[in-house]
Amino acid sequence: MSEEIRDEGRAEGRAQGRADSLLLVLDVRGIALTEAARKKITACTDAYLLHQWLQRATTATTAEEVFAEGPEGPKDH
Repeated sequence: MSEEIRDEGRAEGRAQGRADSLLLVLDVRGIALTEAARKKITACTDAYLLHQWLQRATTATTAEEVFAEGPEGPKDH
């Protein structure tokens, strides 16, 4: 049981770290966030989804591009 709790804590920590990184990247890149978008990021506990958003944030020009549906985000081609 304690191992399950420890694993859950690690997963939450990873998600929180990615959310913090995502907010930092968006801020540094000057991408404006609505309060709803900020809450979407901070409330997300899916580390994989946060990782996808973080990858998209490195090239996105708007928050909408970061949250685009689909595994690869918006298509440029």
